[in-house]
Amino acid sequence: MLIHAEVSIYPIATPTTSASFYIAKAIESIRNTENLRFEINSMGTILESNSIDVINGATKKMTETVHNLGIARVEVIIKIDSRKDKDLKMEDKLDSIRRQMS
Repeated sequence: MLIHAEVSIYPIATPTTSASFYIAKAIESIRNTENLRFEINSMGTILESNSIDVINGATKKMTETVHNLGIARVEVIIKIDSRKDKDLKMEDKLDSIRRQMS
């Protein structure tokens, strides 16, 4: 079983309108997490693991990292896909969509 989660971190009340520094540091904080793969995109980060605890722990670490950078308020949006009938990796899902496109 593989679990996928899309995580979007929104630091609120940063000194500028840019959030990329805080998001980069949040992603760096999970870089060496065991049993976790991730892929960034322009709107969030996709996490992949066979453990919901790893997903939750990574999300918590990302949030705490932004707080520890001096941001008092962080909004986090998480969307989780937990599937038991197949072990599909992130790439497999994309390949399936591409095969359906003309």
